[in-house]
Amino acid sequence: MLSIPALPTDGEPTRATLHAYAHAVAALPRAHALAHPSWWHISLKVRPDGLVTDAMPLPAGGSAFIRMDPRTHLVMFETSTGESRAFPMNADLTGTQMGSALIAAGAEFGLAGAYDRARFENDDPRPYNEANALALFQAFVAADAVFTAHRNRIGGMVGPIQLWPHGFDLAFEWFGTRSVVSKDDGASVEQPAQLNLGFYPAGDAYFYSNPWPFEADLQEVPLPGGAQWHTDGWDGSILAYTDVADRTDGADQVLAYAKAVYEAAAPRLTE
Repeated sequence: MLSIPALPTDGEPTRATLHAYAHAVAALPRAHALAHPSWWHISLKVRPDGLVTDAMPLPAGGSAFIRMDPRTHLVMFETSTGESRAFPMNADLTGTQMGSALIAAGAEFGLAGAYDRARFENDDPRPYNEANALALFQAFVAADAVFTAHRNRIGGMVGPIQLWPHGFDLAFEWFGTRSVVSKDDGASVEQPAQLNLGFYPAGDAYFYSNPWPFEADLQEVPLPGGAQWHTDGWDGSILAYTDVADRTDGADQVLAYAKAVYEAAAPRLTE
């Protein structure tokens, strides 16, 4: 049975540390993984052994990846030949120090490039509570399982479930058949309409689902279990994490919420 574990009430400092380290980790696949036009190559994936990057081909053959492991509290840089380097997340390393250490390890494996250091260079203190890190990881594991269940039942064109370093949120996208013209750096770009399902763990944590484009009359559709439409700062819908955590029916509530938004939005996102 799927369940949604509670988040620690004092977990924000540790979450912020993991977020900072995720920026450092993502700097390597940003430079070396096989590029995806939607930037999927820079995201992390939730696995039973941690938060894992895409593979990065090595010049001498084989590949490498980086794994943030809140079970052992290590960032592991590993290769397909069995070489590895380990960096502790509980040693008060700043974002700058973690990023520099990972880049140096990559150089040992033959990786060299222009890294976007501005994304991770930060010398703020990085407190880390081991129990809180593990609790947050278990929340990501649970959300990934619920998202997989919803992703499998809706079918169609769906993207992978990804942990984005920028917001440190977990999400995946379902793509409609309707095309939408939007502006990107002043140029007109045609993109498929889409609907995501996500989990944002910072502050007052919540699940979200944002149809794009968002049509105002969606707000007339009732949502189950305390979920609400949201139009303050961004357009979509929201379900508070505390409404479903540590409840025997918590995962079912998230799935009911995701289904309701999908059934309301999908017909509007298809031709």
